Amino acid sequence: MKGSLFIFNTLTRKKEKFIPINPPFVGMYVCGPTVYNDVHIGNVRTFISFDVLYRYLLHAGYKVRYVRNITDVGHLVNDADHGEDKIAKKARLENLEPMEVVQQYTNSFHFVLQLFNTLPPSIEPTATGHIIEQIEMIETILKNGYAYTKNGSVYFDVEKYSQMHHYGKLSGRITEELIANTRSLEGQEEKKSPLDFALWKNAEPSHIMKWKSPWGIGFPGWHLECSVMSTKYLGETFDIHGGGMDLKFPHHECEIAQSVAAENTEPAKYWIHGNMLTVNGQKMSKSLGNSFTATQLINGTHPMLEKAYEPMSVRFFMLQSHYSSTLDFSNEALQASEKGFRRLVNAITLLETIQPSESGSINTDELEKKCYDAIQDDLNTPILIAHLFDAAKTINLLYDKKEIATKEQIETLKSVFKNFFFDILGLQTETDNNNSDKTNGIMNIILNIRKKARENKDFSTSDFIRDELKKLHIIIKDSKEGALWEYEK
Repeated sequence: MKGSLFIFNTLTRKKEKFIPINPPFVGMYVCGPTVYNDVHIGNVRTFISFDVLYRYLLHAGYKVRYVRNITDVGHLVNDADHGEDKIAKKARLENLEPMEVVQQYTNSFHFVLQLFNTLPPSIEPTATGHIIEQIEMIETILKNGYAYTKNGSVYFDVEKYSQMHHYGKLSGRITEELIANTRSLEGQEEKKSPLDFALWKNAEPSHIMKWKSPWGIGFPGWHLECSVMSTKYLGETFDIHGGGMDLKFPHHECEIAQSVAAENTEPAKYWIHGNMLTVNGQKMSKSLGNSFTATQLINGTHPMLEKAYEPMSVRFFMLQSHYSSTLDFSNEALQASEKGFRRLVNAITLLETIQPSESGSINTDELEKKCYDAIQDDLNTPILIAHLFDAAKTINLLYDKKEIATKEQIETLKSVFKNFFFDILGLQTETDNNNSDKTNGIMNIILNIRKKARENKDFSTSDFIRDELKKLHIIIKDSKEGALWEYEK
Protein backbone atom coordinates (compact mmCIF):
# COMPACT_ATOMS: atom_id res chain seq x y z
CA MET A 1 0.00 0.00 0.00
CA LYS A 2 1.27 3.43 -0.90
CA GLY A 3 1.55 6.30 1.56
CA SER A 4 0.47 6.77 5.16
CA LEU A 5 -2.80 7.73 6.79
CA PHE A 6 -3.14 11.34 7.92
CA ILE A 7 -6.04 12.10 10.22
CA PHE A 8 -7.37 15.29 11.80
CA ASN A 9 -6.79 15.08 15.55
CA THR A 10 -9.31 17.16 17.51
CA LEU A 11 -6.93 17.19 20.47
CA THR A 12 -4.14 19.00 18.60
CA ARG A 13 -6.43 20.73 16.06
CA LYS A 14 -4.31 19.62 13.13
CA LYS A 15 -3.94 16.83 10.62
CA GLU A 16 -1.37 14.31 11.82
CA LYS A 17 0.31 11.21 10.46
CA PHE A 18 -1.25 8.15 12.09
CA ILE A 19 1.43 6.27 14.02
CA PRO A 20 0.06 3.46 16.21
CA ILE A 21 1.39 3.15 19.76
CA ASN A 22 2.18 -0.54 19.32
CA PRO A 23 2.11 -1.47 15.61
CA PRO A 24 0.72 -3.53 13.99
CA PHE A 25 -1.92 -3.38 16.73
CA VAL A 26 -4.47 -0.56 16.83
CA GLY A 27 -6.93 0.16 19.61
CA MET A 28 -10.05 2.13 18.67
CA TYR A 29 -12.93 3.13 20.93
CA VAL A 30 -16.12 4.72 19.60
CA CYS A 31 -18.98 5.92 21.79
CA GLY A 32 -22.04 3.82 21.03
CA PRO A 33 -25.76 4.53 21.47
CA THR A 34 -27.90 5.03 24.55
CA VAL A 35 -30.45 2.34 23.80
CA TYR A 36 -33.76 3.93 24.79
CA ASN A 37 -35.05 4.67 21.28
CA ASP A 38 -34.57 3.73 17.63
CA VAL A 39 -31.29 4.94 16.19
CA HIS A 40 -31.79 8.06 14.05
CA ILE A 41 -30.08 8.72 10.76
CA GLY A 42 -27.62 11.22 12.28
CA ASN A 43 -26.29 8.47 14.54
CA VAL A 44 -25.99 6.15 11.57
CA ARG A 45 -23.77 8.66 9.79
CA THR A 46 -21.32 8.64 12.73
CA PHE A 47 -21.10 4.85 12.80
CA ILE A 48 -20.66 4.65 9.02
CA SER A 49 -17.79 7.16 9.25
CA PHE A 50 -15.94 5.05 11.81
CA ASP A 51 -16.78 1.90 9.88
CA VAL A 52 -14.82 3.35 6.95
CA LEU A 53 -11.86 4.09 9.25
CA TYR A 54 -12.06 0.56 10.68
CA ARG A 55 -12.22 -0.93 7.19
CA TYR A 56 -9.26 1.13 5.99
CA LEU A 57 -7.12 0.08 8.97
CA LEU A 58 -7.95 -3.59 8.35
CA HIS A 59 -7.19 -3.14 4.65
CA ALA A 60 -3.85 -1.55 5.58
CA GLY A 61 -2.93 -4.70 7.49
CA TYR A 62 -3.38 -3.48 11.06
CA LYS A 63 -4.71 -5.81 13.75
CA VAL A 64 -7.54 -3.67 15.11
CA ARG A 65 -9.40 -4.07 18.37
CA TYR A 66 -12.53 -1.98 17.84
CA VAL A 67 -14.54 -1.33 21.02
CA ARG A 68 -17.96 0.32 20.80
CA ASN A 69 -20.06 0.52 23.94
CA ILE A 70 -23.75 0.25 24.69
CA THR A 71 -25.01 2.80 27.24
CA ASP A 72 -27.74 1.10 29.24
CA VAL A 73 -27.66 3.14 32.47
CA GLY A 74 -26.59 6.53 33.81
CA HIS A 75 -27.54 8.73 30.83
CA LEU A 76 -30.09 11.12 32.32
CA VAL A 77 -32.57 13.30 30.46
CA ASN A 78 -31.06 16.52 29.07
CA ASP A 79 -27.60 14.93 29.53
CA ALA A 80 -27.65 16.36 33.06
CA ASP A 81 -26.65 15.13 36.54
CA HIS A 82 -30.18 15.33 37.89
CA GLY A 83 -33.41 13.79 36.68
CA GLU A 84 -34.69 10.54 35.29
CA ASP A 85 -32.60 7.94 33.49
CA LYS A 86 -33.52 7.90 29.78
CA ILE A 87 -33.93 4.13 29.73
CA ALA A 88 -35.87 4.03 33.00
CA LYS A 89 -38.18 6.75 31.70
CA LYS A 90 -38.86 4.77 28.53
CA ALA A 91 -39.50 1.65 30.61
CA ARG A 92 -41.98 3.53 32.81
CA LEU A 93 -43.84 4.98 29.82
CA GLU A 94 -44.11 1.60 28.09
CA ASN A 95 -44.66 -0.43 31.28
CA LEU A 96 -41.57 -2.55 30.66
CA GLU A 97 -38.53 -3.64 32.62
CA PRO A 98 -35.54 -1.38 31.81
CA MET A 99 -33.59 -4.34 30.43
CA GLU A 100 -36.47 -5.10 28.07
CA VAL A 101 -36.06 -1.60 26.67
CA VAL A 102 -32.29 -2.11 26.43
CA GLN A 103 -32.64 -5.42 24.61
CA GLN A 104 -35.31 -4.14 22.23
CA TYR A 105 -33.33 -1.12 21.08
CA THR A 106 -29.98 -2.91 21.10
CA ASN A 107 -31.47 -5.46 18.71
CA SER A 108 -32.87 -2.63 16.58
CA PHE A 109 -29.50 -0.88 16.56
CA HIS A 110 -27.71 -4.01 15.36
CA PHE A 111 -30.34 -4.63 12.67
CA VAL A 112 -30.03 -1.10 11.28
CA LEU A 113 -26.22 -1.18 11.17
CA GLN A 114 -26.32 -4.53 9.40
CA LEU A 115 -28.60 -3.00 6.76
CA PHE A 116 -25.95 -0.34 6.17
CA ASN A 117 -23.23 -3.01 5.96
CA THR A 118 -21.16 -1.82 8.92
CA LEU A 119 -18.73 -4.33 10.39
CA PRO A 120 -19.43 -5.34 14.00
CA PRO A 121 -16.95 -4.18 16.65
CA SER A 122 -14.48 -6.54 18.28
CA ILE A 123 -16.02 -5.93 21.70
CA GLU A 124 -19.36 -4.31 22.58
CA PRO A 125 -19.39 -3.80 26.37
CA THR A 126 -22.30 -2.40 28.37
CA ALA A 127 -22.29 0.10 31.23
CA THR A 128 -24.30 -2.22 33.51
CA GLY A 129 -21.74 -4.97 32.91
CA HIS A 130 -18.97 -2.80 34.37
CA ILE A 131 -20.41 -1.36 37.58
CA ILE A 132 -17.61 -2.86 39.73
CA GLU A 133 -14.91 -1.34 37.52
CA GLN A 134 -16.66 2.05 37.61
CA ILE A 135 -16.76 1.98 41.40
CA GLU A 136 -13.06 1.11 41.47
CA MET A 137 -12.17 4.07 39.22
CA ILE A 138 -14.21 6.43 41.41
CA GLU A 139 -12.33 5.19 44.48
CA THR A 140 -9.02 5.91 42.71
CA ILE A 141 -10.12 9.43 41.71
CA LEU A 142 -11.25 10.12 45.27
CA LYS A 143 -7.95 8.81 46.64
CA ASN A 144 -6.06 11.12 44.27
CA GLY A 145 -8.01 14.10 45.53
CA TYR A 146 -9.97 14.99 42.40
CA ALA A 147 -13.47 14.17 43.65
CA TYR A 148 -15.67 14.65 46.72
CA THR A 149 -18.74 13.02 48.22
CA LYS A 150 -22.03 14.71 49.07
CA ASN A 151 -25.23 13.06 50.33
CA GLY A 152 -24.33 9.68 48.86
CA SER A 153 -23.19 11.09 45.52
CA VAL A 154 -19.65 11.56 44.22
CA TYR A 155 -18.71 14.56 42.06
CA PHE A 156 -15.60 15.30 40.04
CA ASP A 157 -13.88 18.47 41.31
CA VAL A 158 -13.17 20.43 38.11
CA GLU A 159 -11.61 23.40 39.93
CA LYS A 160 -9.17 21.16 41.81
CA TYR A 161 -8.35 19.32 38.58
CA SER A 162 -7.79 22.61 36.72
CA GLN A 163 -5.11 23.65 39.19
CA MET A 164 -2.87 20.89 37.83
CA HIS A 165 -4.32 20.03 34.41
CA HIS A 166 -6.07 21.66 31.48
CA TYR A 167 -9.81 21.03 31.62
CA GLY A 168 -11.09 22.12 28.21
CA LYS A 169 -8.07 21.22 26.08
CA LEU A 170 -10.11 18.99 23.75
CA SER A 171 -13.00 21.37 23.15
CA GLY A 172 -11.07 24.61 23.51
CA ARG A 173 -13.35 25.75 26.34
CA ILE A 174 -12.04 28.11 29.04
CA THR A 175 -13.01 27.17 32.59
CA GLU A 176 -13.80 30.71 33.74
CA GLU A 177 -16.06 31.33 30.74
CA LEU A 178 -17.82 28.02 31.27
CA ILE A 179 -18.61 28.94 34.87
CA ALA A 180 -19.86 32.39 33.86
CA ASN A 181 -22.15 30.93 31.21
CA THR A 182 -23.54 28.07 33.30
CA ARG A 183 -27.10 28.62 34.46
CA SER A 184 -28.39 27.29 37.75
CA LEU A 185 -29.97 23.88 37.38
CA GLU A 186 -31.95 21.71 39.73
CA GLY A 187 -29.73 19.38 41.72
CA GLN A 188 -26.61 21.56 41.45
CA GLU A 189 -26.82 22.73 45.04
CA GLU A 190 -24.79 19.66 46.02
CA LYS A 191 -21.89 20.68 43.80
CA LYS A 192 -19.01 22.95 44.73
CA SER A 193 -19.08 24.31 41.17
CA PRO A 194 -21.64 24.10 38.35
CA LEU A 195 -18.89 22.56 36.19
CA ASP A 196 -18.47 19.58 38.50
CA PHE A 197 -20.02 16.41 37.15
CA ALA A 198 -21.33 13.25 38.72
CA LEU A 199 -19.20 10.13 39.00
CA TRP A 200 -21.83 8.41 41.13
CA LYS A 201 -25.36 9.54 41.94
CA ASN A 202 -27.35 8.69 45.02
CA ALA A 203 -30.58 7.00 43.93
CA GLU A 204 -33.97 8.18 45.05
CA PRO A 205 -36.29 5.40 46.34
CA SER A 206 -38.27 5.60 43.09
CA HIS A 207 -35.17 5.17 40.91
CA ILE A 208 -35.31 1.75 39.23
CA MET A 209 -31.73 1.12 38.10
CA LYS A 210 -29.43 1.23 41.15
CA TRP A 211 -26.57 -0.67 42.79
CA LYS A 212 -24.76 -0.87 46.13
CA SER A 213 -21.59 1.19 46.47
CA PRO A 214 -19.30 2.47 49.25
CA TRP A 215 -21.34 5.69 49.17
CA GLY A 216 -24.78 4.09 49.29
CA ILE A 217 -27.36 2.87 46.79
CA GLY A 218 -26.94 4.65 43.47
CA PHE A 219 -25.84 4.54 39.86
CA PRO A 220 -22.80 5.68 37.83
CA GLY A 221 -22.48 8.97 35.99
CA TRP A 222 -22.79 8.95 32.21
CA HIS A 223 -19.21 10.00 31.43
CA LEU A 224 -17.59 7.39 33.65
CA GLU A 225 -18.54 4.26 31.71
CA CYS A 226 -16.51 5.17 28.62
CA SER A 227 -13.39 5.93 30.66
CA VAL A 228 -13.70 2.54 32.32
CA MET A 229 -14.53 0.40 29.30
CA SER A 230 -12.09 2.00 26.88
CA THR A 231 -9.11 1.61 29.18
CA LYS A 232 -10.13 -1.85 30.37
CA TYR A 233 -10.09 -3.31 26.87
CA LEU A 234 -7.52 -1.06 25.17
CA GLY A 235 -5.11 -0.09 27.95
CA GLU A 236 -4.50 3.15 29.85
CA THR A 237 -3.47 4.86 26.60
CA PHE A 238 -4.77 3.68 23.25
CA ASP A 239 -4.71 4.92 19.66
CA ILE A 240 -8.11 6.30 18.61
CA HIS A 241 -11.17 7.61 20.42
CA GLY A 242 -14.11 8.59 18.25
CA GLY A 243 -17.68 9.79 18.35
CA GLY A 244 -20.07 12.44 17.16
CA MET A 245 -19.20 16.13 17.33
CA ASP A 246 -21.93 16.60 19.96
CA LEU A 247 -19.94 14.43 22.39
CA LYS A 248 -16.79 16.55 22.30
CA PHE A 249 -18.07 18.61 25.23
CA PRO A 250 -18.80 17.69 27.90
CA HIS A 251 -18.67 13.92 27.42
CA HIS A 252 -15.22 13.47 25.90
CA GLU A 253 -13.76 16.36 27.87
CA CYS A 254 -14.90 14.64 31.06
CA GLU A 255 -13.48 11.32 29.89
CA ILE A 256 -10.02 12.88 29.56
CA ALA A 257 -10.28 14.46 33.00
CA GLN A 258 -11.36 11.19 34.61
CA SER A 259 -8.51 9.20 33.07
CA VAL A 260 -5.90 11.80 33.98
CA ALA A 261 -7.28 12.01 37.52
CA ALA A 262 -7.19 8.23 37.91
CA GLU A 263 -4.07 7.22 35.96
CA ASN A 264 -2.23 10.52 35.36
CA THR A 265 -2.32 9.87 31.62
CA GLU A 266 -4.62 10.89 28.78
CA PRO A 267 -6.59 7.94 27.40
CA ALA A 268 -6.27 8.40 23.62
CA LYS A 269 -3.60 9.63 21.22
CA TYR A 270 -5.99 10.64 18.43
CA TRP A 271 -9.49 12.06 18.98
CA ILE A 272 -11.73 11.98 15.90
CA HIS A 273 -15.21 13.50 15.61
CA GLY A 274 -17.86 13.11 12.94
CA ASN A 275 -20.11 16.05 12.16
CA MET A 276 -23.87 16.37 12.31
CA LEU A 277 -26.63 15.82 9.80
CA THR A 278 -28.97 18.69 8.94
CA VAL A 279 -32.27 18.54 7.07
CA ASN A 280 -32.97 21.17 4.41
CA GLY A 281 -30.45 23.44 6.14
CA GLN A 282 -31.92 23.02 9.64
CA LYS A 283 -30.56 21.03 12.56
CA MET A 284 -32.28 17.67 12.89
CA SER A 285 -34.71 18.02 15.79
CA LYS A 286 -37.84 16.27 17.02
CA SER A 287 -39.38 19.65 17.89
CA LEU A 288 -39.01 20.77 14.25
CA GLY A 289 -40.54 17.54 13.01
CA ASN A 290 -37.55 16.83 10.76
CA SER A 291 -36.01 14.02 12.78
CA PHE A 292 -36.45 10.52 11.41
CA THR A 293 -35.07 7.10 12.15
CA ALA A 294 -33.06 4.96 9.80
CA THR A 295 -36.01 2.57 9.55
CA GLN A 296 -38.33 5.40 8.49
CA LEU A 297 -35.81 6.41 5.83
CA ILE A 298 -35.54 2.90 4.43
CA ASN A 299 -39.31 2.36 4.51
CA GLY A 300 -40.21 5.89 3.37
CA THR A 301 -42.74 6.30 6.20
CA HIS A 302 -41.80 9.81 7.41
CA PRO A 303 -43.91 12.74 6.05
CA MET A 304 -40.75 14.54 4.89
CA LEU A 305 -39.70 11.65 2.67
CA GLU A 306 -40.88 11.48 -0.93
CA LYS A 307 -40.05 7.77 -1.18
CA ALA A 308 -38.18 4.92 0.45
CA TYR A 309 -34.40 4.82 0.03
CA GLU A 310 -32.18 1.77 -0.23
CA PRO A 311 -29.55 1.45 2.54
CA MET A 312 -26.64 1.41 0.08
CA SER A 313 -27.87 4.58 -1.61
CA VAL A 314 -28.01 6.24 1.81
CA ARG A 315 -24.54 5.01 2.73
CA PHE A 316 -23.22 6.29 -0.60
CA PHE A 317 -24.94 9.65 -0.02
CA MET A 318 -23.21 10.00 3.34
CA LEU A 319 -19.80 9.09 1.94
CA GLN A 320 -20.09 11.79 -0.71
CA SER A 321 -19.49 14.29 2.09
CA HIS A 322 -16.40 14.41 4.33
CA TYR A 323 -17.03 12.93 7.77
CA SER A 324 -16.02 16.19 9.49
CA SER A 325 -18.37 18.34 7.38
CA THR A 326 -22.01 19.05 8.08
CA LEU A 327 -24.14 16.96 5.73
CA ASP A 328 -27.49 18.37 4.64
CA PHE A 329 -30.22 15.88 3.86
CA SER A 330 -32.88 16.55 1.25
CA ASN A 331 -34.89 14.30 -1.01
CA GLU A 332 -33.27 15.96 -4.02
CA ALA A 333 -29.73 15.35 -2.73
CA LEU A 334 -30.41 11.74 -1.86
CA GLN A 335 -32.08 11.03 -5.21
CA ALA A 336 -29.07 12.53 -7.00
CA SER A 337 -26.85 10.19 -4.98
CA GLU A 338 -29.07 7.26 -5.98
CA LYS A 339 -28.37 7.98 -9.64
CA GLY A 340 -24.65 8.34 -8.99
CA PHE A 341 -24.57 5.10 -7.05
CA ARG A 342 -26.31 3.27 -9.91
CA ARG A 343 -23.72 4.63 -12.35
CA LEU A 344 -20.94 3.00 -10.34
CA VAL A 345 -22.87 -0.24 -9.94
CA ASN A 346 -23.52 -0.32 -13.68
CA ALA A 347 -19.83 0.20 -14.37
CA ILE A 348 -18.91 -2.71 -12.08
CA THR A 349 -21.42 -4.93 -13.91
CA LEU A 350 -20.16 -3.88 -17.35
CA LEU A 351 -16.53 -4.40 -16.34
CA GLU A 352 -17.15 -8.15 -16.08
CA THR A 353 -18.18 -8.27 -19.76
CA ILE A 354 -15.21 -6.42 -21.26
CA GLN A 355 -12.73 -8.53 -23.21
CA PRO A 356 -9.02 -7.59 -23.12
CA SER A 357 -6.97 -6.53 -26.14
CA GLU A 358 -3.29 -6.96 -26.85
CA SER A 359 -2.79 -3.23 -26.43
CA GLY A 360 -4.62 -0.54 -24.51
CA SER A 361 -5.71 3.01 -25.24
CA ILE A 362 -6.52 3.91 -21.61
CA ASN A 363 -4.26 4.95 -18.73
CA THR A 364 -4.76 3.22 -15.39
CA ASP A 365 -1.25 3.81 -14.05
CA GLU A 366 -2.18 6.54 -11.56
CA LEU A 367 -5.71 5.42 -10.65
CA GLU A 368 -4.86 3.26 -7.65
CA LYS A 369 -2.43 5.84 -6.26
CA LYS A 370 -5.02 8.61 -6.56
CA CYS A 371 -7.53 6.49 -4.65
CA TYR A 372 -5.05 5.74 -1.86
CA ASP A 373 -4.01 9.39 -1.69
CA ALA A 374 -7.65 10.38 -1.19
CA ILE A 375 -8.54 7.88 1.54
CA GLN A 376 -5.23 8.45 3.35
CA ASP A 377 -5.86 12.21 3.39
CA ASP A 378 -8.12 12.24 6.45
CA LEU A 379 -10.51 9.70 4.92
CA ASN A 380 -11.45 11.99 2.03
CA THR A 381 -14.27 9.81 0.70
CA PRO A 382 -15.72 12.52 -1.65
CA ILE A 383 -12.43 12.73 -3.58
CA LEU A 384 -12.11 8.94 -3.60
CA ILE A 385 -15.62 8.63 -5.06
CA ALA A 386 -14.74 11.23 -7.70
CA HIS A 387 -11.86 8.99 -8.82
CA LEU A 388 -14.23 6.01 -8.96
CA PHE A 389 -16.55 8.01 -11.22
CA ASP A 390 -13.58 8.70 -13.51
CA ALA A 391 -12.92 4.96 -13.60
CA ALA A 392 -16.60 4.34 -14.39
CA LYS A 393 -16.38 6.71 -17.39
CA THR A 394 -13.44 4.68 -18.68
CA ILE A 395 -15.39 1.44 -18.25
CA ASN A 396 -18.34 2.84 -20.22
CA LEU A 397 -15.98 3.84 -23.05
CA LEU A 398 -14.52 0.33 -23.06
CA TYR A 399 -18.00 -1.22 -23.12
CA ASP A 400 -19.01 1.02 -26.03
CA LYS A 401 -15.75 -0.05 -27.77
CA LYS A 402 -14.55 3.55 -28.00
CA GLU A 403 -11.46 2.52 -26.03
CA ILE A 404 -9.55 -0.75 -25.59
CA ALA A 405 -7.69 -2.19 -22.60
CA THR A 406 -5.16 -4.89 -21.88
CA LYS A 407 -5.84 -7.70 -19.44
CA GLU A 408 -3.57 -5.98 -16.91
CA GLN A 409 -5.50 -2.70 -17.23
CA ILE A 410 -8.83 -4.46 -16.79
CA GLU A 411 -7.47 -6.24 -13.70
CA THR A 412 -6.35 -2.85 -12.31
CA LEU A 413 -9.87 -1.48 -12.71
CA LYS A 414 -11.32 -4.57 -10.99
CA SER A 415 -8.78 -4.29 -8.17
CA VAL A 416 -9.57 -0.60 -7.59
CA PHE A 417 -13.30 -1.26 -7.25
CA LYS A 418 -12.72 -4.28 -5.01
CA ASN A 419 -10.36 -2.42 -2.69
CA PHE A 420 -12.14 0.92 -2.52
CA PHE A 421 -15.81 0.49 -3.47
CA PHE A 422 -16.33 -2.78 -1.62
CA ASP A 423 -13.62 -3.23 1.04
CA ILE A 424 -12.97 0.33 2.27
CA LEU A 425 -16.14 2.27 1.48
CA GLY A 426 -18.18 -0.79 2.46
CA LEU A 427 -20.60 -0.42 -0.44
CA GLN A 428 -22.48 -3.30 -2.01
CA THR A 429 -24.05 -3.65 -5.43
CA GLU A 430 -27.34 -5.25 -4.46
CA THR A 431 -30.07 -5.00 -1.82
CA ASP A 432 -31.41 -7.84 0.34
CA ASN A 433 -28.00 -8.15 2.03
CA ASN A 434 -26.67 -7.56 -1.46
CA ASN A 435 -26.80 -11.20 -2.46
CA SER A 436 -25.53 -10.53 -5.98
CA ASP A 437 -25.33 -14.22 -6.91
CA LYS A 438 -29.04 -14.67 -6.18
CA THR A 439 -29.95 -11.44 -7.99
CA ASN A 440 -27.91 -12.37 -11.06
CA GLY A 441 -29.54 -15.79 -11.08
CA ILE A 442 -33.02 -14.30 -10.98
CA MET A 443 -32.18 -11.83 -13.74
CA ASN A 444 -30.77 -14.62 -15.94
CA ILE A 445 -34.06 -16.52 -15.59
CA ILE A 446 -36.03 -13.39 -16.56
CA LEU A 447 -33.79 -12.70 -19.57
CA ASN A 448 -34.14 -16.30 -20.75
CA ILE A 449 -37.94 -16.05 -20.55
CA ARG A 450 -37.77 -12.81 -22.55
CA LYS A 451 -35.40 -14.40 -25.08
CA LYS A 452 -37.82 -17.28 -25.69
CA ALA A 453 -40.69 -14.81 -26.06
CA ARG A 454 -38.76 -12.93 -28.73
CA GLU A 455 -37.84 -16.16 -30.51
CA ASN A 456 -41.56 -17.04 -30.58
CA LYS A 457 -42.29 -13.51 -31.88
CA ASP A 458 -44.26 -12.84 -28.69
CA PHE A 459 -43.15 -9.23 -28.63
CA SER A 460 -45.92 -8.12 -26.29
CA THR A 461 -44.50 -10.34 -23.52
CA SER A 462 -40.96 -9.28 -24.37
CA ASP A 463 -41.88 -5.60 -24.19
CA PHE A 464 -43.88 -6.14 -21.01
CA ILE A 465 -40.84 -7.64 -19.25
CA ARG A 466 -38.63 -4.78 -20.49
CA ASP A 467 -41.11 -2.08 -19.41
CA GLU A 468 -41.79 -3.59 -15.98
CA LEU A 469 -38.06 -3.89 -15.26
CA LYS A 470 -37.60 -0.27 -16.31
CA LYS A 471 -40.07 0.74 -13.59
CA LEU A 472 -37.61 -0.86 -11.17
CA HIS A 473 -34.76 1.17 -12.74
CA ILE A 474 -33.39 -1.92 -14.49
CA ILE A 475 -32.50 -1.45 -18.15
CA ILE A 476 -32.28 -4.27 -20.72
CA LYS A 477 -29.69 -3.84 -23.47
CA ASP A 478 -30.00 -6.08 -26.51
CA SER A 479 -26.87 -6.89 -28.50
CA LYS A 480 -25.64 -9.46 -31.01
CA GLU A 481 -24.19 -11.50 -28.15
CA GLY A 482 -27.49 -11.47 -26.27
CA ALA A 483 -29.23 -9.29 -23.67
CA LEU A 484 -27.53 -7.59 -20.74
CA TRP A 485 -29.13 -5.84 -17.79
CA GLU A 486 -27.97 -2.90 -15.73
CA TYR A 487 -29.34 -0.39 -13.25
CA GLU A 488 -30.61 2.82 -14.79
CA LYS A 489 -27.98 5.56 -14.92
